[in-house]
Amino acid sequence: MAGLLGLVSATTFAQKGELNNAQTEYNIYQVSSGAKIPSIISKANESLGNAKTSIDKAAVNQKTAALPQTYALKGAIYSALAYRDTIPSTSAVSFATADEALKKAKELDTKGEYKGLIDAGTTNLANYKLQQGVKEYQSKQYDKAYSSFDYWRQVVPEDTNAIYYTALAATNAAKDDPKFYPLAISNYNKLVATKYSGGANAYLNLSYLYLVSKDTANSLKAASEGVGKFPANSDLRKREIEISLQTGKENLVLEKIQAAINNDPNNKTLYYYEGLTYTRIADAADAKVGPAKDDASKKAFRQTALDNYTKAIDPYKKAISIDPDYFDANFNLGYTLMKPAIDIYNDARLMPANKEKEYEAMRIKADAQFELAKPYLQRAVDLNPKSSDALSDLRNYYKGKYDPAHAADNTAKAAELKKQIDAL
Repeated sequence: MAGLLGLVSATTFAQKGELNNAQTEYNIYQVSSGAKIPSIISKANESLGNAKTSIDKAAVNQKTAALPQTYALKGAIYSALAYRDTIPSTSAVSFATADEALKKAKELDTKGEYKGLIDAGTTNLANYKLQQGVKEYQSKQYDKAYSSFDYWRQVVPEDTNAIYYTALAATNAAKDDPKFYPLAISNYNKLVATKYSGGANAYLNLSYLYLVSKDTANSLKAASEGVGKFPANSDLRKREIEISLQTGKENLVLEKIQAAINNDPNNKTLYYYEGLTYTRIADAADAKVGPAKDDASKKAFRQTALDNYTKAIDPYKKAISIDPDYFDANFNLGYTLMKPAIDIYNDARLMPANKEKEYEAMRIKADAQFELAKPYLQRAVDLNPKSSDALSDLRNYYKGKYDPAHAADNTAKAAELKKQIDAL
């Protein structure tokens, strides 16, 4: 009886010999794989090769081929081979073998005995796909990069970088194939629901994707949610204002800003965005003056523009009173005050020659308006002398200024500002 039991034990060991050897060699590989000493690296590679040889034998042995351990170990070994292999053609074969084996291992390992092996193999495959995705993205193969990053993301669904990389690849792939837009939107929606460090930009990108997909309702919703979480983000504020104006909801965004001001009356940024909203409304009305079909319509659009430029002045001034060095507020106030002057100036230039008195009156009116804008235009340039927009607006002041006695000086100053702009 003792001899018979010994024979049975020896037979069982022999049947699992290659499997046991594969496990032993894989264990040795795991211990030494992270080393940087050449001799240990060589030993790790040797052990991984030995593990592959043994697991290949165990995988075709009828006694061990169908065991969950065999599939789990095969997946772990081949995933390591794929991850370490720098040749795409052979690493892809190892990846496919590992992927198939790990799927089977998950199906068979109902008790979770080999979870460690399965997790190690799955992590290797995810890292393999991450590296592959980066190379594909860098070579502008965005559709392939999306697939690679998405594989990685499914392995680590809570990893914000995995979600972001997948969303980014899909966004770029969508430029050539619109079917990727919903995929990009889906991933950005996942991303904004996390504590991702770049949450403000994620909301901005999500809003953009909805916008190019012609879904302005969700574009505005994404921008508004972003503003709610990141109220200091200027790009999100601008996006919310722009879409609100496009969709006829300017009153809604003004109400939100004014409510925020009531809660935080010393917040210069909120006053700036209130002024910016009125300025955008005015600009939109002003853009309709030229295409208007009749004088009544032109007059109505012009008046709407003028009314809203006027409404913008006080919020900008409040922002500047809180922070005199607030560049954006100074710049926009200068523009807002000067825009009506430019319109009057242009109208005067179109006056017929026999309307000299009317021309003079309009130029004097434009000049007075130009003078109101000058301190803020100059302040904006002083605060940011590298701003081409600020330099351009100050140049427009000198070009539009009605001052015959100093015409030569104003022309020279405008020319000097042009040189500064060209030098940027």
